[in-house]
Amino acid sequence: MNEKKVQENTIYHDTWMLLKKYRDVVWSLELSVRQVCNRFQIEYGSTVDEFLESIYCAGADIGGSEIEQHAKSIERSRNMLKLLDSSVELLREKHKYGEEYYWLLYYTFLSPHKLLNVDEIIEKLEPHIRDISIRTYYRRRRQAIEALSSVLWGYTAKDSLDVLEHFFPEKM
Repeated sequence: MNEKKVQENTIYHDTWMLLKKYRDVVWSLELSVRQVCNRFQIEYGSTVDEFLESIYCAGADIGGSEIEQHAKSIERSRNMLKLLDSSVELLREKHKYGEEYYWLLYYTFLSPHKLLNVDEIIEKLEPHIRDISIRTYYRRRRQAIEALSSVLWGYTAKDSLDVLEHFFPEKM
């Protein structure tokens, strides 16, 4: 019952969806950047950086152009990936189970190539987490996602009140 309640939590769901789409976003971003670079080379005979430098030196404004919109889209995706990557690193470095959570998230969602199934993920986890069963994998994966959610989105007000209540119980 508690497991179902956690998975229905919108913060958990947002983190789950973000992690599930991570590889696709990385791939799409790589393609977009490559396409923009190729397009600039073909159309302008220069790299994006060279082109932008010449535009800025000339005082030209590319505001509202298709080029600007595409660049902003790439930048938003890149910023979201940076946020996720830095959140995973913070989790890895500071959380009491950070190293374990890192490897769970890495092999499940973040590695460049998706592993075929849970057995393959568990096999990759063996050097990092000893004697991990399938049940333990699913339980620890949920915990890793919850911990990452708290880094990405912060504690909800209810979570904060629960923590405060634990340390500073109201006097009866």
